[in-house]
Amino acid sequence: MTQRTGMFLTLALLLAGCTAPKTSGDSGATASGVSASGAASADAGAPAGASGAASAQASGTTSATGRGDTLVIMEASDIPTLDPGAVFDGTSSRLVQNAYETLVAYPAGSLTEYEPLLAESWTTSEDGLQYRFKLRSGVKFHSGNPFSCADAEYTFERNLVTNAADGGSWYISEPLLGTRDNAEKDPSITWKRIDQAVECEGEELVLNLAQPEPYLLARLTYPGQAIVDRKHTVALGEWDGTEATWKDWVSKDLSESPLSKDASGTGPYRIVSAEDDALTFVSFPDYWGGEPAIKNVVRRKVPEQASRIQALLKGDTDIAEIGSREVIQSQVAGQPGIQVVDDLPNLVAYALALNQDTAKSQNIGSGTWGDGVPANFFADRDMRLCFVKAFDYDTYVEQIFLGKAERRNTLMPPQLAGYDQTLANPGLNLDEARQHCEKAHGGEAWEKGFTLNAAYREGSPQIQAAIEILKMNIEAMNPKFKVNLIEKQWSELISAANIEPMAYASWGSGYADPDNYFRPFYHSAGYHGLKSHINDAQIDSWIDEARKAAATDPERAGELYAQVARRAAEEGYYIVLPIGAGIQAYRDDLRGVGGQDYNVISGLFWKRLSKGAQ
Repeated sequence: MTQRTGMFLTLALLLAGCTAPKTSGDSGATASGVSASGAASADAGAPAGASGAASAQASGTTSATGRGDTLVIMEASDIPTLDPGAVFDGTSSRLVQNAYETLVAYPAGSLTEYEPLLAESWTTSEDGLQYRFKLRSGVKFHSGNPFSCADAEYTFERNLVTNAADGGSWYISEPLLGTRDNAEKDPSITWKRIDQAVECEGEELVLNLAQPEPYLLARLTYPGQAIVDRKHTVALGEWDGTEATWKDWVSKDLSESPLSKDASGTGPYRIVSAEDDALTFVSFPDYWGGEPAIKNVVRRKVPEQASRIQALLKGDTDIAEIGSREVIQSQVAGQPGIQVVDDLPNLVAYALALNQDTAKSQNIGSGTWGDGVPANFFADRDMRLCFVKAFDYDTYVEQIFLGKAERRNTLMPPQLAGYDQTLANPGLNLDEARQHCEKAHGGEAWEKGFTLNAAYREGSPQIQAAIEILKMNIEAMNPKFKVNLIEKQWSELISAANIEPMAYASWGSGYADPDNYFRPFYHSAGYHGLKSHINDAQIDSWIDEARKAAATDPERAGELYAQVARRAAEEGYYIVLPIGAGIQAYRDDLRGVGGQDYNVISGLFWKRLSKGAQ
């Protein structure tokens, strides 16, 4: 048996292990008779959102979730937070955006236009340093408190004050304060600067920028900038919004804040219960936009893929995170009551990150050669390139995506400016991989061997398969090489306290800007750059220069981004994973889930959905 054939067989067995059981059984119904929950994957399952061409495959009957006004969703991951100020992952974002609202939003199918939400209109000064927002009147929070400019001011100031390292508040800190850091890291940030950056003039919100930001409105669409209920939040014991206490809240982790457990937004749905891995929402009767057609939403965490598939086929859930395209097409598509929307553009980026400094990690075994890895395991360029060149990209595309995937040469979608089409995609080369491994760490890695732990999110078969592919080729290279697959909860995997030597890294950009891909992955101060301990001064300078050039000289910015991509490939900082075309399976009586209904960034809003016979 050839190595490639053996790999195909192993992956087939891996996917077969996810097959839905043919016998019926308990679908995990709640006491109210509603079962299930979860729309899209935290990583490589259903699309995070999308628009564009779509084809449908349908058959037969309608959903059996019990009520025409109830939406049931199932997915595998847990929920890291429900506090907008701490949101920085896809799972949390897709839930928060239905309970809270931002000032503006992307309409379905667009990344260049904006529609008003809590802001009815806005104007920009000629120099681009001031944005003024006329706020919507007659809006209520779920608590019953009226929405006012004071809530918007408090929200943005709260984000600027806390701005924790693992959150997305730098989205607003960068344009308003001129830095991604909080006051703990940057002592030049004072209360006066924060207070002057966000002001209310009557019921008009004024944002004063430190520097022009062409993507400000795009940044404001992100659920992390959703407006919170000031009176309700303060009453819960959180920051009181004053100068006297602001320093006590700098860098505060809000992921498990009181607000995360007792939400109050202006959105069309309010959270009424969170227990037994089920999160229940009901429509808000006082919603300013009118009460939506879907009255109840239940989102349930169901780690077992077979259980999610069975629930979808039986009609016990309306939308489910299925996993791979192969599973959807072989087990779900064409079944009675099922609709599939396909060919959804996918602007996420996925990689296996190679951490260059794991000195503080509990996940490196002995921390030495043989039954572990040393802390500087991936600090060696040859070690990184050994792994990059040992990955079988073609097998991954063929087996996991059935050929419907996009190979990329860097961690940014090719639709964005600055993507260098002339740079070759990474490819499998076992001879070169072996040569790099033999040279790594002066030959010590090859002589003594290692045991590497590679983490992936629970319920993500695509990433599990990627690590399986890598494991086969690495272990076949030298009997002293071992790779262990470690399954973890999503919240644990993305926790700042969790340090992995190699782990799945994803980025679903909150706004369509090349800087918001290159900086998080490759800059030493970026989200994944920090986690992977990438410290490349040349790349940092190129990214910083491109950021400044983007508004006035986009051609120069594109040249700089191309240089970043080329150097990153030469250094082997990540294993850049192919990206599959978006595909989603759902019950055929659910309306508003077509290709034209998706937004590449924000996905689906529940208020736009309804149920009805075809």
